[in-house]
Amino acid sequence: MHTVATDVAVIGAGTAGLAAYRTVVARGRRAVLIERGAHGTTCARVGCMPSKLLIAPAEALHSLERFPAFGLVVDGAVKVDGRAVMARVRRERDRFVGFVTASVDALPLEDRLDGDARFVDDHTLQVGADTRVEADRIIIATGSSAVFPAAWKALGDRLLTNVELFEWDDLPQRVAVFGPGVIGLELGQALHRLGVDVAIYGRGGGVGPLRDPVLVAEARRVFGAELALDTDARAEVTRDGDEVVVTLRAANGVSAERRYDFLLAATGRRPNVHGLDLDATTLELDADGVPVFDRTTLRCGASGIYIAGDAGDDTPLLHEAADEGRIAGENAARHPDVGPGLRRAGLAIVFTDPQIAIVGGGYAAVRDVPHVTGAVSFENQGRARIMLQNHGRLHVYAEPGSGRFMGAEMLGPAAEHIGHLLAWARQCDLTVARMLTMPFYHPVVEEGLRTALRDAQARLERGDIAPPGTARIEALMA
Repeated sequence: MHTVATDVAVIGAGTAGLAAYRTVVARGRRAVLIERGAHGTTCARVGCMPSKLLIAPAEALHSLERFPAFGLVVDGAVKVDGRAVMARVRRERDRFVGFVTASVDALPLEDRLDGDARFVDDHTLQVGADTRVEADRIIIATGSSAVFPAAWKALGDRLLTNVELFEWDDLPQRVAVFGPGVIGLELGQALHRLGVDVAIYGRGGGVGPLRDPVLVAEARRVFGAELALDTDARAEVTRDGDEVVVTLRAANGVSAERRYDFLLAATGRRPNVHGLDLDATTLELDADGVPVFDRTTLRCGASGIYIAGDAGDDTPLLHEAADEGRIAGENAARHPDVGPGLRRAGLAIVFTDPQIAIVGGGYAAVRDVPHVTGAVSFENQGRARIMLQNHGRLHVYAEPGSGRFMGAEMLGPAAEHIGHLLAWARQCDLTVARMLTMPFYHPVVEEGLRTALRDAQARLERGDIAPPGTARIEALMA
């Protein structure tokens, strides 16, 4: 048995793990990076980057549908070459992955171990069959994996996740997407716009990360007008030859059958912690088997074990994973002198059309406390209407009394940019009144933001406060 002694062992060479490793080394401590699979982050290999590579041609093609309204004519057919689309997706994806793998390959060989890591105790890992790692501190950065009902495994090669989708050589004809969350919405809409017959199914009525009831209803209306979207489907899934059969059962008992080439499972993700033998540690685990930890320090209890990135199931986003990796690395390097790290204002973006942005935790962060909601519809907003992108709404939330900006939810044009502006305002702890002193050019979509802020300020001044747990749907939809 070969034994490796180190100050810090990092399990997982994804975004969080690499950030943790580099931080530990920068602090003058010895670190070992352990990875069981192919190198290359989730974002680069099967997440952010390949999905945007699929969305880009879909958006380009969809823009042609607005041509007649602009008085423009396309003389000749525009066709989708599915093989060319997927070839570019894979080619560019591999390029992004190559940057990550090159950075890992440049690390000292003695700092890298390949194999499955399992805990022997709080300070010892078994890696593979013949290596033990003894570490004063250990960082868990093992990422997450798609989760779906076990019965779907009977679909065999007709079942896929975002991992398998990006290995396609060509676009199929029909795809059923289960899960109208971020992944399901982005990939489902992109495939639909590229000519694939797509239906998106969900349960419970939710759409993406939106939680504000008014925004959820608007999202169902907007996306449902473009493609088949059933956010509360009662469906059974079976396989018949090379087809996926989706049987939908209505409340009155009437059934309808739909057939597809594939089922894309976008029904959530689960932290990759269940193969780590965490029972061999002293860690307290939550109901899902994830270590309980302090999100400001990333430390698990009073141990020398830290957790970062998707493995902690806190905020599974790339920029958050990088921040968490740095915080965990910093604290592991100086352990036991542990301190809180910088946690930025919450920001999440969905690259659908219209886009979605959640700032400061959105409605979920304010619904149980008194708050004021300022609203704007983009249906008649000047610049949005000029661009024929006049869909969606923006809600901004403010604290009564202080007028402090608390967060926002947005479905609309340029949400990726407005979301950044609002996240900066939230992190700077600005008030709505202070935000209204900022410049707003004309004509820009940001004038819609100003309208929502003005609405919030007026409600603050007249004391139009939403009690905890209410959405005041009737007033906001008026």
